[in-house]
Amino acid sequence: MLKEFKEFAMRGNVVDMAVGIIIGAAFGKIVTSLVNDVVMPPIGLLMGNVDFGNLFVSLSGDHATVAAAEAAGAPIIKYGIFINTVLDFVIVAFAIFLVIKAINRLKRRQEKQPPAPPAPSTQEKLLMEIRDVLKAQHVR
Repeated sequence: MLKEFKEFAMRGNVVDMAVGIIIGAAFGKIVTSLVNDVVMPPIGLLMGNVDFGNLFVSLSGDHATVAAAEAAGAPIIKYGIFINTVLDFVIVAFAIFLVIKAINRLKRRQEKQPPAPPAPSTQEKLLMEIRDVLKAQHVR
């Protein structure tokens, strides 16, 4: 069973998938930082100094901040964090779209190039030589 697992784990596609997941997780962190630290502050500033991380609706009581509502144990809907998460998703989806588009463009270029004809086999070469000899004899 250990041998089978080793064969499974060392297959090319499993290793490729693992690398993709690790890079994807790191890319997700970069995008989250981009949204939270670069994109949302100017948007919040344009909207009148709104902190999207502190946008919420308290379902019981009136609380000034998310931290105060959580400390009081009040059920809250954190729609500001949801907006940040949606922007994360849109940016990641757009980046993946661009990558897939580039891959498809490369595939189309490869498909447009006709494949090189295969080299003639030994038998075909021999038959062509015989044909050439017969043509040369017939021409005389």
